[in-house]
Amino acid sequence: MKILFTTIFILTLSGAVQAEETIDGKWYTASQLELGKRVFANNCAVCHGDQGQGLAEDWRKPEADGAYPPPPLNGTAHAWHHPASTLIRTINDGGIPLGGKMPAFGDKLSEQEKVAVIARFQDWWPEEIYKGWIERGGLEN
Repeated sequence: MKILFTTIFILTLSGAVQAEETIDGKWYTASQLELGKRVFANNCAVCHGDQGQGLAEDWRKPEADGAYPPPPLNGTAHAWHHPASTLIRTINDGGIPLGGKMPAFGDKLSEQEKVAVIARFQDWWPEEIYKGWIERGGLEN
């Protein structure tokens, strides 16, 4: 099941015509990572930091307006607790339904760009965090 979903995730969502080797046992490819770097820099870094480190002193504490600040995406927060389907849904719908401020990108990014931006921030994750994500069913729906 994981191998099938990985293949679907890489080829279908990314729109790849031909299979490309993944990076060091990860689900994503070098071309997805390169696209993800551009998408992240242009759309996400302003709130999540240029290295996915987050910009808030404490992302777990609501700000004065009651909304939570953008969490780090570099493996030090909770993104790795969520499967790919939840990460895509958050990108599509934004963070407002979850108590944050992130705008919805569902109609602003292509499916390829959404998948690629996940590759980008997962590339910052330490190996043990990535493995934990896989073990938690990260590639499953």
